[in-house]
Amino acid sequence: MADIVQTNEMTFEDFKNQNGITFWWATEYMIMLGYKTFDSFKKTIDRATKAFMSLGIDHYDNIIRVDHDGHPDYKLTRFACYLIAMNGDPKKPEVAVAQAYFAAQTRKFEVYVENNTDIERVLIRDEIKEGNKSLSSTAKVAGVEDYAKFTNAGYLGMYNMYNTQLAKRRGVDKAKLFETMGRTELAANLFRITQTEERIKSQHIHGQHSLEQTHHDVGREVRSIIIKNTGRTPEALPQEQQIPDIKKTLKSEFKEMKKIDKK
Repeated sequence: MADIVQTNEMTFEDFKNQNGITFWWATEYMIMLGYKTFDSFKKTIDRATKAFMSLGIDHYDNIIRVDHDGHPDYKLTRFACYLIAMNGDPKKPEVAVAQAYFAAQTRKFEVYVENNTDIERVLIRDEIKEGNKSLSSTAKVAGVEDYAKFTNAGYLGMYNMYNTQLAKRRGVDKAKLFETMGRTELAANLFRITQTEERIKSQHIHGQHSLEQTHHDVGREVRSIIIKNTGRTPEALPQEQQIPDIKKTLKSEFKEMKKIDKK
């Protein structure tokens, strides 16, 4: 990982600090990853924080805010650096190098996450959960009487079938449909959910039938976008490793990285 720091031949490991825990300064790691400003880098830290929360791992022990040389900074554990790299901008060559470095590290373990999109899938899945809660609340205020029918109207628009039919086609429980979706399909569903809510609010839509029609219309629009951009219908998009399994793997990697720094 020598070329991750362009100013000298020092590597990622050369920048670690020891003071109760093994850590890297965020302001130094930011430069390693090719970020020009701390504000832009902070967005990546925030996404890593969300990943910690999704995994049920205390982010306060891994992303520690402190004053460093008179400026705000963070102490980052090895696993925090890993999550930040995997959530970084892959267009940056430094980020790509960092991702390759950590991929090589994690392949030494018995289990490892295949690629950075797996972590993004975990985060989008959490956003969908929150988005559905918000949409449910908005639809209730707007007069939805049968939420199951309202939900299926969106599926019918996007997939040309109900959620039970989609689940049967994919051989999964309908409650676990999102767990095997890839990044593109998850993001499309998040867009369907958020844009349906926005349309209900902006156009003051009210009543069961109108709400169903709105959800169907937005789903149909998302379907068209997916077909145009991928050349596939949403129901034909490839399925991937279940998200709960990815979380389990990430937790294992967290434990393994802690072992590395205790040696």
